[in-house]
This record gives sequence, C-alpha cells and structure tokens, in this order.
Amino acid sequence: MTTTLASASFNSFNTISNWSVTLAASPRFSPPFFSPQTRPSLFLFTPISHYIKKLSAVLAMDSKAGPVKELLVGLDEATEEEYASQSKLLQEFTIISSIDKAWTFKSDSGLVSQVMFSISQPNLLANKKRKFMLSTSISKESNNHVNFQWAPFPVEMTGVSMIVPSPSGSKLLVIRNPENGSPLQFEIWSSSQLEKEFQIPQSVHGSVYADGWFEGISWNSDESFIAYVAEEPSPSKPSFDYQGCKKGATMDEECGSWKGQGDWEEEWGEFYAGKRQPALFVINLNSGKVHAVKGIAKSLSIGQVVWAPPVEGTDQYLVFVGWSADPRKLGIKYCSNRHSALYAVKVPLYKSEAAESDFKLMEESTLVNLTQSISSAFFPRFSPDGKFLVFLSAKASVDSGAHSATDSLHRIDWPTDCKLCSSTKIIDVIPIVNCAKDGHFPGLYCSSFLSKPWFSDGCTMILSSYWHSCQVILSVNVLSGEVLRISPADSDFSWNVLTLDGDNVIAECSSPIDVPQIKYGCFDRAINSTEWHWLNVSSPIFRCSEKVMSLLSSHQFSNLQIPVKDVADCLTKGAAKPFEAIFVSSKKNDAPDPLIVILHGGPHSVSLSSFSKSLAFLSSIGYSLLIVNYRGSLGFGEEALQSLPGKVGSQDVNDVLTAIDHVIEKGLANPSKITALGISHGGFLTTHLIGQAPDKFVAAAARNPVCNLSSMVGITDIPDWCYVQAYGSNGKSIFTEAPSAEHLNHFYNKSPISHISKVKAPTLVLLGAQDLRVPVSNGLQYSRALKERGVETKVIMFPNDIHGIERPQSDFESFLNIGVWFKKYCK
Repeated sequence: MTTTLASASFNSFNTISNWSVTLAASPRFSPPFFSPQTRPSLFLFTPISHYIKKLSAVLAMDSKAGPVKELLVGLDEATEEEYASQSKLLQEFTIISSIDKAWTFKSDSGLVSQVMFSISQPNLLANKKRKFMLSTSISKESNNHVNFQWAPFPVEMTGVSMIVPSPSGSKLLVIRNPENGSPLQFEIWSSSQLEKEFQIPQSVHGSVYADGWFEGISWNSDESFIAYVAEEPSPSKPSFDYQGCKKGATMDEECGSWKGQGDWEEEWGEFYAGKRQPALFVINLNSGKVHAVKGIAKSLSIGQVVWAPPVEGTDQYLVFVGWSADPRKLGIKYCSNRHSALYAVKVPLYKSEAAESDFKLMEESTLVNLTQSISSAFFPRFSPDGKFLVFLSAKASVDSGAHSATDSLHRIDWPTDCKLCSSTKIIDVIPIVNCAKDGHFPGLYCSSFLSKPWFSDGCTMILSSYWHSCQVILSVNVLSGEVLRISPADSDFSWNVLTLDGDNVIAECSSPIDVPQIKYGCFDRAINSTEWHWLNVSSPIFRCSEKVMSLLSSHQFSNLQIPVKDVADCLTKGAAKPFEAIFVSSKKNDAPDPLIVILHGGPHSVSLSSFSKSLAFLSSIGYSLLIVNYRGSLGFGEEALQSLPGKVGSQDVNDVLTAIDHVIEKGLANPSKITALGISHGGFLTTHLIGQAPDKFVAAAARNPVCNLSSMVGITDIPDWCYVQAYGSNGKSIFTEAPSAEHLNHFYNKSPISHISKVKAPTLVLLGAQDLRVPVSNGLQYSRALKERGVETKVIMFPNDIHGIERPQSDFESFLNIGVWFKKYCK
C-alpha cells in the first residue's frame, strides 16, 4: 500500500536554570507548555538487563496473551536459550528512538535558530510509544561548519496528542484528546506560561484527528482563530425503558433506561474503526467558542485544512480536502485511489462577543470545488506571498484503480479579489513520469509535505520523494517546474527532510546498516552555486549500545540492479527496465550466511534503503537480507508500476525468484538456506513462493498475509483492491459488491491457497485479530490447510492488533519469533 520543542542550554541564549522543573533558556521557547506534570526522561531509560528480567511481563502484557511459559511449553533447552539470547539483542534495537516531526524558530536577533524535535520510543512495558521533545540551538559559522547546542535532557509529553506552533512562533497549541469521556483540552502557551486553556465537551465534537491524513490544524494569520478537523459529535440514539421506546433521542444514559444502537454508519476501514466522520471546526481564541463550519455536504469527509491568504473585511476562506463517500466508504489507509478534491468555504470571523451570535445565524456559505477537472487533490500549501496554491495529486492512482501510484504536483494561481470559481485553471508543475531515462528523475512519490516547505524566494519548495530504492530530497521550482535532487546523487542512503532553517535544510539520512544521522544542508548563493554541502551533526537522539554499533559496522549493503527475465513479455518500455533489490550481508569473506528474502506489502509500496530496527536485528543474528523491490513498486515510474495489476502471483513471484537466482549466481547466497518473510501483499508473495517453488525455501514467515482473494473480497475494507490486482485496470470497471462465480474462481486461481498442496516449508503465521484489511480468517484458513497436509505450522495471534501489527509488544514478539523460527531451520 504512503516532523520538534523545548529549549536547552544554548550558549547564545543564556544557561539553564531550574532544570528539574523546566527546560528554561530563552523564555520564548521554555517548555512549561508541555504539561505541568512534565518530567525529564533519558534516552537509555533502564539497563537492558532489567528488561530481560521483565521479558515475561513484556510478552504477557496483553490480557488475552498467555504468560511466557506458555509460549515456551514443549521447547527444548536450546530453543529456550535462543529466545533468551535473541530477546536481549532485540531489546537493544527496539529502544532506539526515531524523529516524528521538527520545527524551526528564529531568535529575535535572527542569528541563531532553535529547532524542536518530536521524538518517539517504544515503551514495551506500557505497550505504547513514549513521546518526548528535545531542542537545540543552531549557529552556522561557515559553509563548512554548523554548531548544534543540544538540551541536556528531553522532556516527556505525557497525554499530548498534537502540538502546532503559530505562524509567528510566539505561541504553541497543545491538544490533549479526550480519554474515558473527558473533555478535549486545547492549551495555548506563550514563551513563558500557559496563556489559555479550553475544555471542549464531546457534545461539541470528538477527538481531533491526528492521523497524518485527515489531520489538519491551521492558525489564521493574526493568530486569533484556529481551524481544525475533529470527529463529529456522537449522534443521538434511541432510548428504551420498561414502557418501550422513549420519545426523543438521547445522548446520555438515564436511570431505568438504556440506549439503543441507532443507524449504522460506515467508516473508512482499517485504522479508522470506531472513528466518527471527520468534520471542520473553528475555535475563537479570544472567547473559546467553537463553531462547526457550515455549508459542507454530509457526504464529504474533511481533512488537511489551511487558511487562505487574508483579505480585507471580516470574511476569510478555508481550503480543505474533501473525500466523497459516494457510493460508500472504502478503506482509505494506504489507498490514494479514493476520489478527493480541494474545496474552499467562506468563514465569517467576528472577534467581539456581541457578534459571536451572528456567526450561527448567517446563511450557509457556498462551497467551491477548486479542482473539478482533476480526480485527486491533497496536501494544499499556499506560497508565502499567497499568490498561488500548490497541491499534490494521485490522479494516476484514482484513474487506474491502483491503490497507490506516481504522484503529480499542480498549482492554482490564487485570485487577488478572492472571487473563486470551480473552473479555476490548474497548472501542471510536475507531471506523471511514465518511464524516465536512466539516471533521470523517475517521478514524484511523496508521503507528506512539510507545513512550511518554502525557501525565501517564495517559489522553491523542498520535499522528500522515492527515487528507486532510496528516498531523496528534492527542490522544486513551482513556477518553472524545475526539479533538482539536492541530497547527494552518489549516496545509496535514504534521506528525509525534517524542517527548513531559512534556505538551509535539516534532514536525516540512514541506511539498512546505519542508524539515522542528522544532516545540515546548505549552498553558497553568493557564487550562484547549485552544489549542496551536507554537514554532519552530532546528535544524542539515535544513540544505541556499543554492541548494536559493533554489529552494524560488521555489515555492508548495496542496491542491486536485477535484469527482467522475460523482456519479450513486457508491454511497455518501463516494465522491461531492471528492478532493484537491497542486499545486506556480513563483511566476512567465508561462506554466505543464510538468506532472508524480505517482501514489502502493497504491492504498490517500496522498501527503502533506510534504517529498520527489525531488519537490522535480523541481519545481526546471522542472516543476509535480500529486500526485493519487484516491478510494481513505487519509485520506478508509472509504466513499471502499472505492469503488475492483473499479473499478481506470477510477475511479482517471478521477479522475486529472479532476484534470488541473481544473488545465488554471484555466490552471495547459499541455495540450501533461503527463507522468506513478508506482510500483507508481501505475505501473499511469501505464501505463493513456498507453493510455486517449494524446494527453494527452508522456512517462511508471513504477517497478515493475503492467502485467498476469493474469501477476502467479501469481507475486506478494500474489495476493489482484489479486483484491480486480479484483473488489472479493467478490474476498476467490473468491480462489484456481489462477485460472480466466475470472479470468485479467478480470485482463487490468483491466490496462494491454490498452490497449497505443494508447500513443504515450515511456516510461521502472525495475525492481528482486529485486521480489517486482510481479515484474520485468511491467514487462519491457510495455516489450518497447511497443518491438514502435515506441514509444520505455527500461528501467533495478537488479539488487539490491526493490519500492521505495530503495537510495541506485538512488534517485539513478532520479530523475536521470526528470528527463532528461522534459526531453527537454518542450522
């Protein structure tokens, strides 16, 4: 199926005082606005040995999971020792932190910047992510040197759902979503204290969306209003008592009565179970009053709201993304192929208490669809001068039916008189790239935009995009359409932009064998140079143990070009181009280690040459990794991607087998010690491979695998995916909620279960019981059929996990069992 607060002991901003209570320096950035209960937290919170002693508690935290001794029943002493040994090492990888977001602030003098990093770290015992903030001051001394002065400790953000700085950087919004029926909390912090606090009851709206997709929070230009996306309030439901149905619906329980269920409302599938419709609200920061924005059709789900440039008078426009639920809501997580458009709605802004009541009485504003001529539009960003609006489009995905595809970038020139119409001209900035020349820009593949992506010229934006098996940083001139790769062209690492410091870039880069490192990018405009210099930044964020560093340093990786085997069968030039695989191996020169073939899901996703804690763990316990980006992956042009739909289970399977043969022929892998590991469509490939090439694999592990399309199509949140992958682009037009017998037979023949009689490899199946994408019955049917045929099979069920199996304890137990399972059969 597709980033920080605090202040520190900055030499140029005075020193820290009263550290145990707050992180105080320049008062503009002191962090009491995090939480009155904030406490310092260290990166290596507890010795590893402590966690190993607690391993039984870690693996038994889920109320439905048994204690560790149940897991170990029937295992021999050697296997138990393997569990103990691997769990110690996996813990050391697990606690490595990651950066979620970053924000930059300029000092009053303009000479020094401060950056706030939002960081997360798995908390195994609590089974959730621990979130905290760390800040630094930046002084650039020359093009060859930059100084980062870090705060001595991070600050944990307990109970905080989102933080959003104001445009000027003088205020900070902190949102705490409700728990157990409590009101939602909005906090407005200044440089030194909490200025305002608003409690918003759930009768007004539910939780603010913080999902990265519908999510949208925007301050207006004078910082007196905030627009945001939140769940609609719960609808009233029928009430019953001993006399029958009571007159009038109610939202609350009453003594002697009970609430009924009312009408069922469709949701957006996987990840959004239990979430109500996303709707648009505006809060007045002077009065604390919240209003639902009127004039928006009930059929639209709202997201990614931004204020339009201010105009004279009292009214102002909000621009947002709307997703239509017509004819129904299908799964949207990882699915860019859902119709979307940019809309504008006029919002009356009254700041006096007397005029507040008029807000409610005004007639509903006319909603303007700004992008009627294009099937997809999202991530709207206004230029700093407000003269144009830039947005991303997944029209290639929507039009073809592929769940994800090559993006395009577009521009709308914003009218100075704010007279908007639905026939607004849309200008192509970056078109869809079908098949690029070797070494050239392969097309745009963006999973997010910075909130402030602009350089000082007002027309250059900086973004991250996939480029084959790497993520790179691009500069895009949205007026000329010029695209430049500004991260090093000779680097096989993956690069991600975190935030901008004026016309300089703060980024992170990593590889499969290198933990992330912060980089500071700059170039000399005085000599009109386009050559970027990337400076290393020493950071405490990604610290890990000496053992982990030693293991990583003993490995190497490369991006392999894999020639397509049957070029004559390719219908397009892009489909005939080589695909790639990332190969990770030990530097030792003796016999090759056992090989794990890693297969991404999607299928229209990509495995990047970036650091993955779980994959680094697997390589560190004695495996080479072959991470295959088969044709159909993102980052290789639209023709290569569109070559896969209709050919799943054959073209992708053959690509993986070709990649395996490639490393065997080069002497990089032992053909008698090959295993396969995949999730979702990667699990589809894993189970296909052990059925179609049963003598090639000694063991397999599949996480929430697609095993039987014919049974999945009727219960998944994305039945259209089954049609497009099985029938190609024609699947979009023949998709139906009532598949014919012919369709079901075709789905079965495309599925791994059609090859189950040939499977020999011992198979580990890991399932999330709450998965709506590939419901658990798919994996259970497959594993039961394997057992029926005498194939050694093990199933681990995670009762509270969804498709990704990403909860900290579940992720930990998954990869611990994968490591032990493969060790058992690769001796």
